[in-house]
Amino acid sequence: MIKIKEYIDSNDRSPYAKWFNRLNAPAAARIVTAIVRMEQGNFSNAKGVGGGVLECRIDFGPGYRVYFGRDGENIVILLGGGTKKRQQNDIEAAQALWKEYKRRKRREN
Repeated sequence: MIKIKEYIDSNDRSPYAKWFNRLNAPAAARIVTAIVRMEQGNFSNAKGVGGGVLECRIDFGPGYRVYFGRDGENIVILLGGGTKKRQQNDIEAAQALWKEYKRRKRREN
């Protein structure tokens, strides 16, 4: 079983939660379904977008995306989300968060 965690920044905030909490109920339900599938090991809708970040595509509404990184085989770190329209900006933001996550993790070890 894959463990899903949210990236928490240095101010104890989750960029993923900030994005997710603004979604309407039908969109949130689709996102939760996609996360549950990842938790079960189903990454069929995910592809790498560079810098260690992966994008899970949800074919609903404006083309929702969830950005995440894999920390080993069994941990997924949710970095954020967005839509097809803002895809490049969202990818760049997720890559910066992933880089920061790895930097902080190295410092802690």
